[in-house]
Amino acid sequence: MSGAGLSTAARVLEDMGWFVTQNLPPNLIVHFLQTVDHLTGPDGEPIEKLAFVSDVRSQEVLGSLAEALETLRSSGCNPTVVFMEARDDVLVRRFDTVRRTHPLQGDGSLLSGISKERVSLSQLKESADIVVDTSELSIHDLRRTLESSFATLASQRQHVTVQSFGFKHGAPQDADIVVDMRFLPNPYWVPELRGGRGVDAPVAEYVLSRPEAQNFLDSFVTMLTNMMPGYAREGKNFVTVGVGCTGGHHRSVAVAEALAKRLSSQDGLDVSVIHRDINRD
Repeated sequence: MSGAGLSTAARVLEDMGWFVTQNLPPNLIVHFLQTVDHLTGPDGEPIEKLAFVSDVRSQEVLGSLAEALETLRSSGCNPTVVFMEARDDVLVRRFDTVRRTHPLQGDGSLLSGISKERVSLSQLKESADIVVDTSELSIHDLRRTLESSFATLASQRQHVTVQSFGFKHGAPQDADIVVDMRFLPNPYWVPELRGGRGVDAPVAEYVLSRPEAQNFLDSFVTMLTNMMPGYAREGKNFVTVGVGCTGGHHRSVAVAEALAKRLSSQDGLDVSVIHRDINRD
């Protein structure tokens, strides 16, 4: 998505040792790879990690990215697709900050341009290997996310991201599974716990000491463990589990931490935790 951090991701990949080309029209990506036998860097060593950054503008020139990807796969290449995403309100704020118009905005509003782009890229997002929602990510978070994602691909293990969030701020757009912790008693109504967070021992103990919390964890871990082989058969090696409560401070954070700990003990899984709204009002 335009404004989701493509240029930032390109810089991060360059820092990670990738050779990065931005906004090359899709058909030229195919032509580039078909005509160049090998590339070498400034040190004369072969370039083994090559990344193309493409947005909706480049896809309007010389064919679609989906067609280019299909051509590459049919010729024996196996590209990894990373889709950069962000919430509408975040995209609007970013465009306003830099005083730019959306490439699909035309005579309409900024939101109309964003909506058109979502429709245009929906199939690419659905088929992507990795979806990164940058709405709440700093550049350091983005770096860690990309490093973790490509390390998982290299190890051929599956990766589960457990993300806590507050429903009042909206559910994460990149979540494959969303669970609601608002059935548990809310520490917010306990004066001595209100200012704490689910990573704090007193809050976590309050949330997780409930039998229904433990029953949920037992059942969910069993369910997800049974689902992961099916995801693997479908080529889905990255699964995001959204764990929500009202504000994203207490219940969702405590349960996300406990869930990640349990999943980390499963063979063949890499697990990371993100607390999206833990510092938001």
